[in-house]
Amino acid sequence: MIVMAEELIIAQGGKHERYSLLYKQIAALMEGESDQIANMANVAAMIHVTFGFWWTGFYRVQGEELVLGPFQGPLACSRIRYGRGVCGTAWREAVTQVVEDVELFPGHIACSSLSRSEIVVPVWQGGEIVAVLDIDSEHLATFDDVDRQWLEQIVKLFDR
Repeated sequence: MIVMAEELIIAQGGKHERYSLLYKQIAALMEGESDQIANMANVAAMIHVTFGFWWTGFYRVQGEELVLGPFQGPLACSRIRYGRGVCGTAWREAVTQVVEDVELFPGHIACSSLSRSEIVVPVWQGGEIVAVLDIDSEHLATFDDVDRQWLEQIVKLFDR
């Protein structure tokens, strides 16, 4: 069965309302698709369009590196070593990283000088981290606990 997405509906209101509707739409879209790259591509696009972030995408675990996966936004770093930058730190520490000012993050990798704040969420599958969801904003302190909670729920959809 082929499932076609008709349109992304963006809720009015604050972050919570937008994430709530977005989560339901992502869950429905992923329900009929087993290919993780296709799911990553659609999830990145849906988050990016809903919130208008600077950069939204995935880095996939390949050996001791994170390799660029599906994304929306300007050019990005192709590879990030384990433990390096915000993405590599989220992978190493196995916990979401919320960074209000990337200039203050030790070892930050500046793929874009316009990125000012960032959130990176580990993507688990079968008990191991297989990717990270990386979102950058060109504004300081864009991400908070609401983003963390909802994005962690969204990436749990990859572990079914």
